[in-house]
Amino acid sequence: MASKTKNQTILVPIDFSPHSEAALVCAAEMAEVLNLPLVVLHVVHDLAQAPGYYAVKGRKKHMARMEDVATEMLENFMREIREKYPERQTLKDAQAIQAVGLPVTRILETASKLNARMIIMGSMGRTGISHVLLGSKAEQVVRLAPIPVMIIKDNS
Repeated sequence: MASKTKNQTILVPIDFSPHSEAALVCAAEMAEVLNLPLVVLHVVHDLAQAPGYYAVKGRKKHMARMEDVATEMLENFMREIREKYPERQTLKDAQAIQAVGLPVTRILETASKLNARMIIMGSMGRTGISHVLLGSKAEQVVRLAPIPVMIIKDNS
C-alpha cells in the first residue's frame, strides 16, 4: 500500500471563502493522518483569455491585473490560515500555487499533474433554482475527477 501513495498529494482548491478555509483545515488534518503533502490551488478565472483588472482597495484609482491581485490574496490567505492554526504543521509546509483558466479544468489538470490522491474542496451548498442556474464547480469536480473528492461545507 505504501507504493500507491508514493509522491501523492492532497489537492485543496480555494477561493478565499469561509468554505475554502474549512476545506483547507480538514485537508490539513487528513494530510497529517495520511502523511501526505498538501497543495493549495487558487484558479484565477480567465474569461475567454481576456486580461482582466481589479480595482485595488485602498489604492486610489489604481488598477491591477487579476493575476497580480490574486497572487497577493493567496499569499495573505495562506499567512492568515497559518497564523490562525499554528498547530497544523501541514499548513506550514503546504505548497500554494495559482493557475489561470476555467476552474474545474485547472483543478482536474492540477490533480492529474500532481498525482493527487484526493481533492478536498469547499462548497456553498446551493440548492434549488440557484444551483440549476449557476451550477456548482464542486459538483462538476465530483462528477469528472477520477480520484476521490471530499466536499466540505462551513457551518459557522
